[in-house]
Amino acid sequence: MPVVLGIESSCDETAVAMVGTDRRIIAQRIASQDEAHRPYGGVVPEIAARAHAERIAPMIAEVMEEAEMELADLSAIAATAGPGLIGGVMVGLVSAKALAMASDVPLIAVNHLEGHALSPRLVDEALEFPYLLLLVSGGHCQILRCEDVGQYRRLATTIDDAVGEAFDKTAKILGLGFPGGPAVEKLAREGDPKAVPLPRPLVGGKEPHFSFAGLKSAVLRAKEAQEKSVRGEPVEPRTQRDARPSTSSGRTDREGSRAYSDADIAASFQQAAVDCLVDRLERAIDSGGHAPALVVAGGVAANASVRAALEALAEQHDMRFVAPPPGLCTDNAAMIAWAGCERLGQNDPLDFKARPRWPLDPDAEPARGAGVKA
Repeated sequence: MPVVLGIESSCDETAVAMVGTDRRIIAQRIASQDEAHRPYGGVVPEIAARAHAERIAPMIAEVMEEAEMELADLSAIAATAGPGLIGGVMVGLVSAKALAMASDVPLIAVNHLEGHALSPRLVDEALEFPYLLLLVSGGHCQILRCEDVGQYRRLATTIDDAVGEAFDKTAKILGLGFPGGPAVEKLAREGDPKAVPLPRPLVGGKEPHFSFAGLKSAVLRAKEAQEKSVRGEPVEPRTQRDARPSTSSGRTDREGSRAYSDADIAASFQQAAVDCLVDRLERAIDSGGHAPALVVAGGVAANASVRAALEALAEQHDMRFVAPPPGLCTDNAAMIAWAGCERLGQNDPLDFKARPRWPLDPDAEPARGAGVKA
């Protein structure tokens, strides 16, 4: 059975895994850097790169030992070659190149986004092409039609910030620490999702693109208003656009605004983000993106509220809903190894360059109003 060693180092997780073409994860290791980055409220590229350099060799040795295999037993060595923080990407890719050169095993340079895109096929043998993919993470928010391995048509992207970035920013505003996504989801369970009137950027728009910068700003304003209310300072009246009735039973201040909690802000933000994702996906489906299956992947795909809403949407459109288990949603090497399995025979040269940006659909037209990140 062909076996592929995968290496992932595009952001703040150092990961190594060995996967067979029979979809079995033979061995894997993931080392988080959360503690190192927590004081800064986000990922510091230099700290991440140094941590990758320190950990990657011992982790490779551990995975090889657990699998009871030698390098010569491998069919290929797959490594994330982009997109991502370039220092970290280079650490993983150079390590893979060194192993490939020393053992005369083929190198497969994997697009990190393709790793996410193909990860549901690792755990769902029945998932066949084509399928509609919502790719949501800290750095990416896209809707793609996956036609085959290496064949992706981008239907939508974010014109500013990714939804995962909005989760992290909300966590920072609320003082929840890092990583932000899981912290916001946990706090949201205690709050009222209708308590704080927040915008739904681009909802109802003709094109299925996303925007989350305005939502982040609205969360900041809500937190500032809450703090003013607690201090007894005057709170600016809500705009006509935001003056939506609330079903909350909480008390009101002198201005008639609800004295909401941090949990209310978290819940309202999460609901707004979910509403945006569902509306934009529905637009993409109605605009020719319908497929037998609706698939979600990326770190935000681990969010239970997001998964529940997308599952309901898929059912409405007679689509099968597929999501990898939470452990395969965040950055991991099993998805990179599996992408290598899917690409066996498509070997890359040892001088393949690391890429900070690497779109899955390089021919996609730029989204109107989008900057370089889209």
